[in-house]
Amino acid sequence: MKSKIIFICIALLSTISIAQSKVGTVDTEYILKLMPETAIVSERSQAYGARLDSSFSIKVKEYQTKIDILNKNENTMETSAKEATYKELVDMEADIKKYQLNAKKLMKIKSDELMRPLYKKLSEAIALVSKSENYTQILTISGNEFAYLDNNFDITELVIKSLGIEIPVAEKNNYPAFRN
Repeated sequence: MKSKIIFICIALLSTISIAQSKVGTVDTEYILKLMPETAIVSERSQAYGARLDSSFSIKVKEYQTKIDILNKNENTMETSAKEATYKELVDMEADIKKYQLNAKKLMKIKSDELMRPLYKKLSEAIALVSKSENYTQILTISGNEFAYLDNNFDITELVIKSLGIEIPVAEKNNYPAFRN
């Protein structure tokens, strides 16, 4: 008998705690796209990429120059000189490939570094809106799939407003959460 009463109490308490949960959604990718700082991050990222490309171009040009010299003088070169030049070209080619891989990693690191303040600002805005609207959980729409989603619980618009960003009129008509 005691176990039945305890079971009923636990079931009742869990039902009450579930009923008090308020879950919402937010489209962080959309908000990031609207943030004016994203354009600055994009410009800085492109400038960094251009510097990396410049260094890469210099390496490729040096490599091409060595090949041209080898092609021009190959018939008159001694065997040992040819072998040394071939080895140097193989090393340069490996260095170029390594540089390409490292450049991709460096671009990712730089992009993450530049985006970090935006993610922090967005996270703070989401937390502020969530607390003020009494949400217990917020799920991101981007990257997740939902079988059903009630747009009434999407706080994307509230977060955009709390960041002081104006939603373009054309976007208001196309974005599902704004149609309510």
